[in-house]
Amino acid sequence: MTVEPIREKAKIKQLYNYLNGVNPKYALLFKVGINTGLRISDIISLKTSDIYSEKWQFKDHLTITEQKTSKQRKIKLNETLRKCLNTYVKSYNLSMEDYLFHSQKGGYVGRIQVYKVLKEGAGVLGIENFGTHSLRKTWGYWTYKISKYNIGLIMDTFNHSSPSVTLRYIGINQDQKDELYSIVQL
Repeated sequence: MTVEPIREKAKIKQLYNYLNGVNPKYALLFKVGINTGLRISDIISLKTSDIYSEKWQFKDHLTITEQKTSKQRKIKLNETLRKCLNTYVKSYNLSMEDYLFHSQKGGYVGRIQVYKVLKEGAGVLGIENFGTHSLRKTWGYWTYKISKYNIGLIMDTFNHSSPSVTLRYIGINQDQKDELYSIVQL
C-alpha cells in the first residue's frame, strides 16, 4: 500500500481534533508533521531546546540534522505551529532538556506507537492509505498547491532528484490521472 497525503482540509482538522482528544502529544506531533514536512523519526526526537532559546523565545529557525540523510534542515516555524507549541509546552511544564514527545517509559515516543495512534485516528475518520509518511506528503501536497505549483522548491526541500519523483511522492500524478478519467466520458 502506498500512503497518500490528506487532500481535504476538513479531514486534516478532524484528525487533529480526534488526536487532541486521545492525547495532545499526538495532535501536536501531527501538527508539526503537516507544517514542516519532516520525517517522523526527526519529529519524535525533538527537544524543547530545539525550538526555544534559553530565554524561552522561539528560535528563528528549527535546525536539525536529518537522521536518514544526515543533511541539515532549517525550518521557520509558522504562527499556527508556534501557538500550538506554546500551549503544549506550558501545559506539560516542559524543561529545555525534555523531549517534546516524551514516552512514559523514558526518552521519546517510538515510531511504531505513533503509527498505531495516527493510523487508528485516520481509520475512525475514513482516511484511506494513511501512514506516518502521510504527514510529510500532506505538507508537500498543500505546499505545492499554495505555492502555485512551485515543484522545484518542494523537490529541493525533500532532497529529491527530479520533479517527477516529487510529484509522484506527493500524489499529484495520481490526482492528474484521476482528473483525466473524469474529463473523458465517451
